[in-house]
Amino acid sequence: MFNFNKDKQIIAGIGSALVDILINEDDDFLNKIGAVKGGMKYVDTQFIDQTISQACSKPSIVPGGSACNTIIGVGRLGGKARFIGKSGSGEMADFFQANLIKNNVEPFLFKSDSQTGRVLSIITPDAQRSMLTYLGASAEATPGEITKDCFKGAAIVHIEGYLLFNKELMLAALKAAKQAGALISLDLASFTVVEEAKEFIEKITDEYIDILIANEDEASAFTGFIDEQKAISALSEKAEIAVLKLGAKGSCIAHDNKFIKIEPQGSGYPVDTTGAGDLWASGFLFGLAQGFSLEKSGQIGSLCGYEVCQVIGAEISEQGWQKIKAFI
Repeated sequence: MFNFNKDKQIIAGIGSALVDILINEDDDFLNKIGAVKGGMKYVDTQFIDQTISQACSKPSIVPGGSACNTIIGVGRLGGKARFIGKSGSGEMADFFQANLIKNNVEPFLFKSDSQTGRVLSIITPDAQRSMLTYLGASAEATPGEITKDCFKGAAIVHIEGYLLFNKELMLAALKAAKQAGALISLDLASFTVVEEAKEFIEKITDEYIDILIANEDEASAFTGFIDEQKAISALSEKAEIAVLKLGAKGSCIAHDNKFIKIEPQGSGYPVDTTGAGDLWASGFLFGLAQGFSLEKSGQIGSLCGYEVCQVIGAEISEQGWQKIKAFI
């Protein structure tokens, strides 16, 4: 697909350094607390604590953040991986950094005295996850901290769509990634993000983005099309490679006026969709960096997305990783 310089094999991700708190509740609970079904809402720590206190299920805690999930997946696949973000101090920050290292990811973390950010993910019986986010220290990252040195040796820089809420930081990341000579991948993250930042997304995709990744809701919010073919066609006009994730229906990849349908890998019912899109990106970007075809890369992405849906949270099981590596 692309001929990467052997000295530029790193897949670097930049985004919010967050810890995920996961609980299982029903739609009535979502309505009671005012969460957006399948979306994301910014809140403070008090709101998260209050919501947890009202929950029936016991919370579980795992590392999180969209770009971080993707980069951890790259590390687990055996790729060279780096995560750039800002974490706080204390136990949560230590937990976050130690988990990056454990998963073969190079931490490139700026530090703050504030609390490390966290996301409360509420998982409903249909396996949808609705998020309440406190950015904490991750919101304190400044454009001046983002230089091309962050992306030294990177073949691909993967940026999570949540950075769109901080336009100056996003632009600093885009410019630094281009100066470092990397391809730029953007995941649109959430339809709520797209609705609020559509005009800005239009601007940066034309100028900076090489790989554009969206699910059905995000693509519809961005392009105005519900029809899959029209949506992927519109996305393909914005980037050299466009991806439309279709959940249980698989995915579609567009490049050079060609469309590749990726069939879903696996047939089990999802337990939790947390991290499904993030891990899809892990497999796909890893495949591209390894020189695999778009179809093969998409199949790896699809398998990663399937396996993470078989567990609670965004960490694929050891058995799942074995299946993926055997496929590769």
